[in-house]
Amino acid sequence: MTASPSTTSESEYTARHLQVLEGLEAVRKRPGMYIGSTDSRGLMHCVWEIIDNAVDEALADRGDHVLVTLHADGSVSIADRGAGIPVDIEPRTGLTGVEVVFTKLHAGGKFGGGSYAASGGLHGVGASVVNAVSSRLDVEVDRGGKTYAMSFRRGEPGIFDDGKAGPSPDSPFQPFTAGSELRVVGKAKRGVTGTRIRFWTDPQIFLRDARLDYDSLIARARQTSFLIPGLTIVVRDERGLPDTPGADGPVEEVFRHDGGISEFTEFLAPDPGLTDVWRLQGEATFTETVPVLDAQGHMTPTEVERLCGVDVAVRWGTGYDTKLKSFVNVIDTPKGGTHVAGFEQSLLKVFRKQLEVNSRRLKVGNDKVEKDDILAGLTAVVTVRLAEPQFEGQTKEVLGTSAVRQIVSKVIERELTARLTSTKRDDKAQSALVQEKVVAEMKSRISARLHKETQRRKTALESSSLPGKLKDCRSTDTGRSELFIVEGDSALGTGMAARNSEYQALLPIRGKILNVQKASVGDMLKNAECAAIIQVVGAGSGRSFDVDAARYGKVILMTDADVDGAHIRTLLLTLFFRYMRPLVEAGRVYAAVPPLHRIETSAQGKAKGEVVYTYSEQEMRQVIAQFERKGKHIKQPQRYKGLGEMDAGQLAETTMDPARRMLRRVTLKDAENAERVFDLLMGSEVAPRKDFIVDSAQALDRERIDA
Repeated sequence: MTASPSTTSESEYTARHLQVLEGLEAVRKRPGMYIGSTDSRGLMHCVWEIIDNAVDEALADRGDHVLVTLHADGSVSIADRGAGIPVDIEPRTGLTGVEVVFTKLHAGGKFGGGSYAASGGLHGVGASVVNAVSSRLDVEVDRGGKTYAMSFRRGEPGIFDDGKAGPSPDSPFQPFTAGSELRVVGKAKRGVTGTRIRFWTDPQIFLRDARLDYDSLIARARQTSFLIPGLTIVVRDERGLPDTPGADGPVEEVFRHDGGISEFTEFLAPDPGLTDVWRLQGEATFTETVPVLDAQGHMTPTEVERLCGVDVAVRWGTGYDTKLKSFVNVIDTPKGGTHVAGFEQSLLKVFRKQLEVNSRRLKVGNDKVEKDDILAGLTAVVTVRLAEPQFEGQTKEVLGTSAVRQIVSKVIERELTARLTSTKRDDKAQSALVQEKVVAEMKSRISARLHKETQRRKTALESSSLPGKLKDCRSTDTGRSELFIVEGDSALGTGMAARNSEYQALLPIRGKILNVQKASVGDMLKNAECAAIIQVVGAGSGRSFDVDAARYGKVILMTDADVDGAHIRTLLLTLFFRYMRPLVEAGRVYAAVPPLHRIETSAQGKAKGEVVYTYSEQEMRQVIAQFERKGKHIKQPQRYKGLGEMDAGQLAETTMDPARRMLRRVTLKDAENAERVFDLLMGSEVAPRKDFIVDSAQALDRERIDA
């Protein structure tokens, strides 16, 4: 009787087919499990692991200086002035502390032994993993008046025979055989301790195009210096790579911020401040059941009391973008976790309670404020510090310690309530501004929702919800339709005759709209012109803006070709940039380019006269000179002071007819420049405006003054 295929397969699969990966071999076999990937991200993760170990010394008050050097040969070194890695013998393994840290997975001083109350390293695999994926790693330790050294090749300890060219992973290597040796290579100054690590990543592990990202390194160094006040981090680039700050020679950048996360919040904020930075701090204890190794070597579940410190900085600005960064110890948690959940839960609870108390003054009505209304314009840095936090994976992107949520929530509720109900003059004024902003955001969200519910295109005759002054088009094809925002009733009259009413709509505005750069959201919504524009576009405003709901494919700003027209256009651009930015990003906002002059030649015999429109004084003089050279007689050139001075045919020909007009698409950079100019010339900061006026006085052309 012959065996079936399945029986044969089962009999061939025996214990000898199983592989047991010892030590660092597992890391080299499956590096992605430990460093995320083998591209540039994994390479940067290795650098972070060593930097975090150096920063942990500063967290434990055992050092205040970290030097990161990018060497010309592609290696990276990190030096700190911490306590130094232990150099004595670890009793269980019989190896020195240095060798244990760099060759044994899950070995280190951060498993609750009391050496680190809070740290970035948690799993004891960081240094050993970096060693495993490096073609060479050198470590030097200053401790007890001596300098100790040890080298590794792909995780194996030994000695490199370096020549005059200096250390290199390609130098001859002799592994230790009988027993490893921690060499004494010099003397350290009395009282000086620290660790220096230099490593070369292994080309057998990493992809050929894996590169260190200098900008990411700088951003991480700056971020860490904000999180640990008093810590100095120096990044030195010796690579001389093109398109980097160090292209022309070695360059150093030094980061130190004694203001901590208050400074960090100001640095992150994308808009002018509505409030100062409010610091919300507190701490509480919680118990956690963890396995602890007892005297007999058994893992025993034990209840441990933990201390969780909460430190949060918040600041509301005039805009609606949200910037929220969260950290556990010094670990960035970009995907949040229990600390962020506790923060947001408490924000919602506190504001709902305060708005209920002040509902009559703020005219809240029966509507409920939502989380997004409160987060609009908020810049916040949420940090918690605790021993042995629980994360999801070695990359530590999400905090999982459940008790932290309640602790953060209680601290924020207590501290934020105290701020919002404070009787101090500044706190009281800022509290009122924030609550008004939140209510305005709520009303804006509700308004946007109502617009979305009535998304179907309607003409002015079909819907009384649109402003009566809107001269709508007949087409319901959003991709084809155009909205012209025109300056004044005279331009509207000419535009009505010049437009194609099938797909071109006109909305007149009276003069100069509100400067939304320094106005609150509430003031903007109360302004008739701003409200009309947002209503007609029909896609909401701020963070609730839905570009797919916009009623027109193009929005064209059609203002006079003079200084006042440029002023109005800049005000409109600022409105679109701050409250309808996705429309700008989608390239659907345009500026019409009306001409300044109309030059017409007289008919000569059978030849008809020519008409040319020009857009500047210089262009007008050039055209006149060309006609004169050809011997053509020129009628008196017509100078347009405004769109209302054109007749319908001229306006259609130059500005509204798609076949002949010229439009300038507004880019995000144009809108940013408009906002920057208004922030300078009309913002709340007086000093920059004064400096601008003084500096620009010499460049003024006095002939341009209308006096």
